[in-house]
Amino acid sequence: AKKLELKRLFHGICQRTKIILKMDKSIKRLNIAISIILLFFIQQFNFAQYTLEQTLGAPYVQSIHSSLDKTALAWVVNEKGARNIWHTSTDNIQPKRLTNYEKDDGLEISQVTLTSAFLFFVRGNGYNKRGQPANPASLPTTPHPQIHRLRIADNTLQVVDMGSGLVISPDGKQLVYTKNGNVYILDDITGDTTQPRLLFEVRSGVSSLTWSPNGNAIAFVSNRDDHSFVGYYSISDKKVSWLSPEFGFDQAPVWSPDGTQIAFWRTPGLNKDETPNLMKGQPFKIIVADVTTGKGQTIWQSPSADGWFWAYFPYKMLQWTKENKILFYSEHEDWNHIYAINSDGTELQDLTPGACEVENNSLTADNTHLYFTSNCEDTNRRHIWKVNIKSGESELLTDKKGIQTNPIALGNNILAYREGTYNQPTTIMLQRGDTIEKLTTPSANFPKSQFVQPQAVTFKSADGLTIHGQLFLPSNVTNQNLPAVIFMHGGPVRQMLLGYHYSSYYANAYIMNQYLASRGYVVLSVNFRTGIGYGRNFRLAENQGPRGASEYKDILAAGKYLQGRSEVDAKRIGLWGGSYGGYLTAMGLAKNSDLFKAGVDLHGVHDWAWRGRDFMPGGDWGLTKALMNSAYHASPVSELQYWSSPVLIISGDDDRNVMFSQSIDLKNKLDKLGVYNESLVFPDEVHGFLRYNSWLKTYESALDFFNRFLQNKE
Repeated sequence: AKKLELKRLFHGICQRTKIILKMDKSIKRLNIAISIILLFFIQQFNFAQYTLEQTLGAPYVQSIHSSLDKTALAWVVNEKGARNIWHTSTDNIQPKRLTNYEKDDGLEISQVTLTSAFLFFVRGNGYNKRGQPANPASLPTTPHPQIHRLRIADNTLQVVDMGSGLVISPDGKQLVYTKNGNVYILDDITGDTTQPRLLFEVRSGVSSLTWSPNGNAIAFVSNRDDHSFVGYYSISDKKVSWLSPEFGFDQAPVWSPDGTQIAFWRTPGLNKDETPNLMKGQPFKIIVADVTTGKGQTIWQSPSADGWFWAYFPYKMLQWTKENKILFYSEHEDWNHIYAINSDGTELQDLTPGACEVENNSLTADNTHLYFTSNCEDTNRRHIWKVNIKSGESELLTDKKGIQTNPIALGNNILAYREGTYNQPTTIMLQRGDTIEKLTTPSANFPKSQFVQPQAVTFKSADGLTIHGQLFLPSNVTNQNLPAVIFMHGGPVRQMLLGYHYSSYYANAYIMNQYLASRGYVVLSVNFRTGIGYGRNFRLAENQGPRGASEYKDILAAGKYLQGRSEVDAKRIGLWGGSYGGYLTAMGLAKNSDLFKAGVDLHGVHDWAWRGRDFMPGGDWGLTKALMNSAYHASPVSELQYWSSPVLIISGDDDRNVMFSQSIDLKNKLDKLGVYNESLVFPDEVHGFLRYNSWLKTYESALDFFNRFLQNKE
């Protein structure tokens, strides 16, 4: 990439020298020409002041966790693909690295749970449909996900078992988890030996393990394809009991403070020939069941299809406070909010009112207040608020210049959270009153001063819908007619922000957009319809995806918006994106190669009908046989005859979200039509690349591709 950059600079200097010398060959004019050429070189050199490794390899905090007693904090840091756990007590703030993994092996650290003395976590990746765990580094011995126990005092590390779904008992002495769908228990997590035993089995397996307040029982969900049940296992009676079983999907069990009742969330079961649809709302009920009798009653029912958003993003869907308030998420007033209702179904209260979305949350130890993340008063970022559950009074706690997420209420009125800014990767912050302390910092060579501050922009789509985006303009450059690139996120239930994203996949995408700007590209990141952050109607836009690709109107509008900017060369606009963004990249090249001159397509869907038939029933988009024709015509492959722009197709062959064969098929079809394309394939990689090296090669290749096909004017 550096060699190509130098060649491009040399070519530019030569071209400008020829032009100026043709204008006037006198020595005096030649001196002026040389000065102009040197100025041009300096301006171009400003594009390349930092390397991709400096930003992509910087430490990034992936997750944050607190101990049961709220006196300690742990977090996972990814640095150049090596993931490690850090820790501090809140009594004596001294961040300490507990693990020492150094390789870019693609092994995730997840499900961190801890007491004041011990920490448990899972190291390894999930399984594909063939029962194989992800092994993106192609290690000779397949690494299955393993549960580790770490003694915090001396960093002693032991492997407990294979499994997932770790939950420590309320007294901090026992651990339960699932393996092969069955439930296992470690009876004494403090002992020198870690010998687990089988606790109970349930047909079809279990998930969502939840201890009762007294530690005598464990609630769970049994998933059974077209329905699911909530039950609980009594440790003393060695008995499984079911709670108000019905014809639907029951999930998210939560115990009452006295342990006599369990609340859970219920959505309807599937009709004949109906398949799951992530982009459709669902009606839901909140059921409260008596543990002794198993009988349940509905305490609240959504007025419409208001529940699927947070079934797709399950983050503490239900909570039961000490004052017998049940907290839950709903979109029944057009925005995703947290509501409180008495356990008998009376006094419904919106705790987070306003035309804004609410994401994760954390209850204070006394259950009187709730911290939550939202984009209230700042559509393009996330901030943390605090609300009094009884009075409903709320206040903004964090700085609007940053992006703050994942609040955790700790002891001594300490609030912990993750924070990133436009020029700082996501870190850990501790806040006590007006005192704020940063626990993690970027590497010493992180080019903070060289990041550009993205601008919030809006433009109108063809049907009049207002679309939001972030515009990255190269700094220290007076040139006009620059090449431009449009970025489209995946999901599509996502939103890009004015800074580092709280998802590592999109933090990497943000880094790439900054990097493109540093290399002289104008970049526009588009929050197209079907994304989050702008209300339910925006997310559930009509005729989206396989039902008409209405969101493509927003990408076309983004291209025309860029054409109207004085900084942009209207004939040099490209596209890039991953997953759903890969789909829209391919749509742009197939439908409008006249506007979009090059594209980088990461693991995109290219044929909705194929996905609906073969990926899984309905492709997760509710695609029935009757919809296959419209699904095909909402796909890039239906208009390949108009595709003429070059494309770089990138994918990992252990992709569990989009079939690898979607990219194989697209390449074969383009080859047959004589459309220029290049490929970058990662053996054993998954959809959201797990290795730093995979991201590095992807972005270096993407820049090289755009340099070759967008930097030379026609």
